[in-house]
Amino acid sequence: MELHQVRYFLAVASTLNFTRAAEQCNVTQPALTKGVQKLEQELGGQLIYRERQLTQLTDLGKEVLPMLERTLASAEAVHRRAQEFQRKEVAPLKIGLAPSISASLVLDPIAEIAKFVPGLHVELREGAAEKLVDLLLEGEINAAMVGDVQDMPARIDDWSLFEERYVAVLAPTHQLANRPSIGIDDLRETVLLERAECDVAPKIQRSYFPDEPPHLGHCSGHDLHLQHMAAAGFGVILAPEHMPRLPALKTIPLEGDPVSREVRLLAVQGRRYSPALDAFVKVARLRDWSVEVPGRGMLHATLPELASAPA
Repeated sequence: MELHQVRYFLAVASTLNFTRAAEQCNVTQPALTKGVQKLEQELGGQLIYRERQLTQLTDLGKEVLPMLERTLASAEAVHRRAQEFQRKEVAPLKIGLAPSISASLVLDPIAEIAKFVPGLHVELREGAAEKLVDLLLEGEINAAMVGDVQDMPARIDDWSLFEERYVAVLAPTHQLANRPSIGIDDLRETVLLERAECDVAPKIQRSYFPDEPPHLGHCSGHDLHLQHMAAAGFGVILAPEHMPRLPALKTIPLEGDPVSREVRLLAVQGRRYSPALDAFVKVARLRDWSVEVPGRGMLHATLPELASAPA
């Protein structure tokens, strides 16, 4: 079954007239008739009932009509998409974010590159840092923003963007919720909610609880589950300050020298960058991450700087 045969049949089904259908398809009437007949042969039955003054769809023709309409529409959509891609009217950019990285951190870089990358189409995907590394190597995503990653593969380019501290995340009704800051002694007396299979717990334990383990309560491998437990008053989460969180929760800084982590940008080494990826990497690396506006960051790199900056 060829697409021109489908197109001929749909034209006849629409006009119920072979002459007008041939004009619509810009072919001769014998060519159109031959194409419809070949389609009937391939489908194993008559699609159109023909008499001198009467042209109607057969029961089989009525049955297959909507399916053939979808087939032609899908084929034309694929063709348009391919043409747009070849003309660079679509510039896909797939960015992976670790669960503790807020999507708000990439909004300004995306908004900036959209000004000079026509057809930018961004897809954000969430996954554990190790999974995002695999997706990078498989070509499923173009770049990733993660926290601390153990045993980074040699094929991954890795840039440090900024450092962020850990804060206490808790319900407004928690007994520590009205403190301007929370000390280590308070943490030792508080039930902590733990992330399962997370590299944060050992770091916190080494810094805050070197002699005895913390008082751990419930645990989960999903940040949102932990946050709901914290909102219900089950305990306190120690989390990166930019981690997406429920509006009902409060964050309070930790006293002394709080644990921190680096947020890093990853891409595959040696792989050719698309214009969208090249722009995103440059924007992210040139950005002044130390300046924060509530919910959004400020971008200080200018377009000339982006054009001259190395990826």
